[in-house]
Amino acid sequence: MKAVYINSVGSISSQKTFDNSSFLDEIISYDDNIILAVDPNYKDYISPANSRRMAKGVKMGVVASKIALNEANLDTVDAIITGTGMGCLKDSKKFLSAIIDNDEQFLTPTSFIQSTHNTVGGQIALGLQCKGYNFTYVHASISFESAVLDAKLMLENNEANTVLVGGVDEIEDYTCSLHKLVNHIKKEKVNSTDLLYSKTEGAVFSEGANFFVLSNLKQDSSYAQIVAISTYNTLKTNITDVANTFLKENNLNIEAIDLLVLGNNGDVTYDRFYNELSSGIFENTQQVYYKHLCGEFNTASSFGVWLASKILKTQKLPEAVKLNDIQGSNYKTILLYNQYRGENHSFTLLRRC
Repeated sequence: MKAVYINSVGSISSQKTFDNSSFLDEIISYDDNIILAVDPNYKDYISPANSRRMAKGVKMGVVASKIALNEANLDTVDAIITGTGMGCLKDSKKFLSAIIDNDEQFLTPTSFIQSTHNTVGGQIALGLQCKGYNFTYVHASISFESAVLDAKLMLENNEANTVLVGGVDEIEDYTCSLHKLVNHIKKEKVNSTDLLYSKTEGAVFSEGANFFVLSNLKQDSSYAQIVAISTYNTLKTNITDVANTFLKENNLNIEAIDLLVLGNNGDVTYDRFYNELSSGIFENTQQVYYKHLCGEFNTASSFGVWLASKILKTQKLPEAVKLNDIQGSNYKTILLYNQYRGENHSFTLLRRC
């Protein structure tokens, strides 16, 4: 089977990550429990007429994909695969509200058409005139990982040469109010730099879009190789055993991991999974985290992959993401671990090209 490479990246998040010429040079600190993505100048990528019709999630996905495609010097791809946990929430609410307000009569179809989960993938394909394989995965907090797995299988089996893969989710006020009621979002505002010290339930929610051009053709500008990715809905044993098994399946040991990327989100109930690894088998491994920068959302792990890819390519580690004091300088193999509320665990293994 062929190897799979990350040839380019595009990110829109609550940091200024849309500029690929920089790498977290300027960190934006937040003091809130819900944070929004930093908008690029959408007019640079989307015509104002089209932009007005797009919800923020669609705009973020379209622009992040264009940033990735421009960096890869591609006009189109063989396939587009998107992951989203909640889809286009704002248009969904707009359509459902119209049903109630208009007594189920005289409804315009626009909001309904734009409320489906595959709207982002469809809009990207329309812009590229890409008539190839187009699929959207809605698998909660492993939606992005499911998309990557699909793309990886296609590329390994030579069913495609270039695949655009991404994860995108947007914030919607009413949905956030429901998450607050069940303590999925922290009740109090938290400073992002102190996220790990907040001993309360819930996370700081956010939104974002991270897209990658994956290929079985390595380029001089490639970021990393995707060696393996595995997901687990629930655990039948502890996370340490799962991590050891994952590494063994890929003929690696603990010492082979140069950097561990963890998805800590400050939830006192569920960060224990990360703590078990960070203070256990990986206690002598350099560690980083990222959700204090991008917040929590169903496809937040795509930001983790963006972070790891940038580290492998630039060989630089921003101070803002360091989780422990162990020093490293030569990053060859990075392991990412993510979970959400004790379910949908995932391990992703990246290697320097």
